[in-house]
Amino acid sequence: MTGSNLVLITGAGDVGRNAVARLRAQDVPVRVMVRRDDDRAAHLRALGADTVLGDLTRPETVAAALEGVDTLYFAMPVSPDHLLAATVVASVAREYGKLGALVGLSQMTVSQMTATSTAESHQQRLHWLAEQVLNWSGLPVVHIRPTSFLDNPLFTTLPARTIRENGTIVLPFGAGRTSPIAVDDVARTVATVLRDPLPHVGHVYELTGPRTVDMTEMAEAFSKALGRPVSYVDVPLDRWREEVLSAIGLPPHVEQHIVTMCRLHQQNRYDRASGDVERLTGAPARTIEEFVAARKDFYLG
Repeated sequence: MTGSNLVLITGAGDVGRNAVARLRAQDVPVRVMVRRDDDRAAHLRALGADTVLGDLTRPETVAAALEGVDTLYFAMPVSPDHLLAATVVASVAREYGKLGALVGLSQMTVSQMTATSTAESHQQRLHWLAEQVLNWSGLPVVHIRPTSFLDNPLFTTLPARTIRENGTIVLPFGAGRTSPIAVDDVARTVATVLRDPLPHVGHVYELTGPRTVDMTEMAEAFSKALGRPVSYVDVPLDRWREEVLSAIGLPPHVEQHIVTMCRLHQQNRYDRASGDVERLTGAPARTIEEFVAARKDFYLG
């Protein structure tokens, strides 16, 4: 270990890229593992990050990326390889790395899961198992569990289309309550932990929006933000899956995850609110109204 406080970001998705920008703005040294040397990689280099080609399922590339690293951020998009990647990262870090902290991005649904629960999606089960692997590794781990993202198509592209067509949000959530969080709020929380991870080792943080709402209340927030009437229309899950989700052409693993998220919303499994964002960063997570108002042109077209 060089003591350089070098941070390795292994998931350069929306949260990861945002966290890189925040860390580099404070001159924190950052290395990012990327799958391809493309425009996104060039953007990360322009921020001052070192980029290395790698694959979280290939141990030799993980080992190379870990050289000289003090803190590792582990995250992946929705993928059937999530558990494999977590196992590779943990085993390589144990053998080749001397990490001061491993910060893993998980899902808040894990907080309600057990070793034998079966109601969750395949992806949520992989997150639960990955957390077990990281814990068993003996590495200094921090788990960050956000709830569903406000930036998710469920709350962005899909309602934008129906709001423009007839002023509605059409989803199969029933009367369930939810507290979605903006990617930016997750990223600033992640960046806060990565800047000084040692006080957080051994902790689990649950990230949500500031309060829970049912879908009628969410539609009201959209109405206020957009300055036009918006109402919620509940639809049967099977019909929504056939008429809306299947038409998008998602991989089966991803589609099953989204369908399960909808079913868990119906069962009120997302009715949870946490103040961890404000406790960690000093500023609360943004409200649905604030999120939508900042994207008014996107929703109204």
